[in-house]
Amino acid sequence: MADAKIIDGKALAQDLRAQVARSVAELKQRHGLTPGIAVVLVGEDPASRIYVRNKAKQAVAAGMASFVHKLGADTTQADLLALIDRLNADKQVHGILVQLPLPDQIAADAVIQAIDPAKDVDGFHAINTGKLIIGLPALAPCTPVGCVMLAKHALGELSGAHAVVVGRSNIVGKPLAQLLLRENCTLTICHSRTRDLAAVTALGDILIAAAGQPEMVKGGWIKPGACVIDVGINRVEDAAGNTKLVGDVDFAQALKVAGSITPVPGGVGPMTIACLLRNTLRAARAIAGLEQEQ
Repeated sequence: MADAKIIDGKALAQDLRAQVARSVAELKQRHGLTPGIAVVLVGEDPASRIYVRNKAKQAVAAGMASFVHKLGADTTQADLLALIDRLNADKQVHGILVQLPLPDQIAADAVIQAIDPAKDVDGFHAINTGKLIIGLPALAPCTPVGCVMLAKHALGELSGAHAVVVGRSNIVGKPLAQLLLRENCTLTICHSRTRDLAAVTALGDILIAAAGQPEMVKGGWIKPGACVIDVGINRVEDAAGNTKLVGDVDFAQALKVAGSITPVPGGVGPMTIACLLRNTLRAARAIAGLEQEQ
């Protein structure tokens, strides 16, 4: 059997960013509207600083306005909520993203629920979550949206496929399940309490790993020819003591079994930021009362 086809998340994300940039240019020209995204960073977490810088850079490249708010690690919850209130009222801001994780003194859920649902481009607010569940238009979380796009790019039609999701987080697993149901997939969600996990994952025509465990999914866990989407980003040391990024899937083993697979890095990660820009564009159109593009 030939090695699995690599699903190029970088290329797909580049195409999506270009599509968003064209739509932003048209929005400016026809309606005088510039989508704006505000990103809030609390503290000095190195990974978060990189993510925020990349998000801001790509927003500007797409023709959007970018507002970055960097707050100290000792910022109080009250001060952060006050900033959220100001951003909710700011007509130049159509999307608000608070970079997680937050320092211990701040309750992340309280902050997420304080964001205007219309500007919740992360798709984490309870109102957007509820709309997603009952099938109403909503801002959906970026990583799950990117996963579905990658699977559709690899397979085309997803209807009727058996999708197995490993992980049940509010950020990836649960919203991803709703999006796959919208695509008419048959769905199984696995987690740490699943009995005979390897046997369950091997049933999936589509296998999406979002468990946060480095290289947990082995080749024998995968149905031959399946589409494998690896959400995991784990930093591990190799035998020489060098740090490298690996996913939740043992890539070398999976490559010999799967029909198609996303690499780490270069798979789901680039799509997450591209989908954030797409959500910001959709939020700007909705707030202005304009119809959404298909």
